[in-house]
Amino acid sequence: MTAAVPPYTDMLWPTLQAAIALGGSASIAELDAAVIDREQYSPKQQEVLHGDGPLTEIQYRLGWARTYLKGMGLLTDSKRGVWTVTEAGQAAKQGDIVPLHQQFVNVSKKKGKKKTSKSNVSGELDQVEAEAEADWKDALLETLLKMSPTAFERLAQRLLRESGFSSAAVTGRTGDGGIDGLGVYQISLLSFPVFFQCKRYKGSVGSSAVRDFRGAMAGRGEKGLLITTGSFTNDARAEAKRDGAPPIDLIDGDRLCDLLKENAIGVTTTERVVEDVKVETGYFASLEPK
Repeated sequence: MTAAVPPYTDMLWPTLQAAIALGGSASIAELDAAVIDREQYSPKQQEVLHGDGPLTEIQYRLGWARTYLKGMGLLTDSKRGVWTVTEAGQAAKQGDIVPLHQQFVNVSKKKGKKKTSKSNVSGELDQVEAEAEADWKDALLETLLKMSPTAFERLAQRLLRESGFSSAAVTGRTGDGGIDGLGVYQISLLSFPVFFQCKRYKGSVGSSAVRDFRGAMAGRGEKGLLITTGSFTNDARAEAKRDGAPPIDLIDGDRLCDLLKENAIGVTTTERVVEDVKVETGYFASLEPK
């Protein structure tokens, strides 16, 4: 049987509290991980896909929880995807969540009956933007999942080069322990080798995959980068940062989409200009004879 995942409404308060506990601001990955820890969602729940994937159902519902919290005035987000708790969010009590949510839903429904864009409240626009972002990311991830392993490795190679690696080579071969390539990351006068592995997954990558990758790196290097089209379980994230072990940096499907967009790799962004037109009634009144 498929494990049950709570509705997004049950995630509103945990998401707000997780953001507060993280210092009042957090990335999407940080927030997702913190809520999963706080609510103790099981590995089975974390593996449930939204539809056919590649997003998990928890990721999908947490996305809507953030969107509604923003519409409720409790969270805000930046262009870089950092979510910040507002003053109202800091002051909110758990008992405030249900009435605030209902108020936002009621206002959105009332305004949604009007056809003109002027009738839209900011929360409705946030929902439209969230749906648009989910649409292009879903389409991109589906495209990546259809790529051959070789093509996906080449894509990772291009991404590393665009992200500051002075060199990146695909070296994956049978018996290589899952290592797909090696890059040299350049920071000013310093450089160091980074092994990378690519996993085209629809679901969640668990801690065993991180341990296996680290084992393949043993004696060859201390920096690793694990890239997937899916997501990472909290156990996998904890294993990647385990004390006493070489750290493994993780890039999940959501972050991968953002990086491809930022570097314009297979993703084209077209900016639209929106005009705000205001009628200066005072000017017309000034033309009237005295």
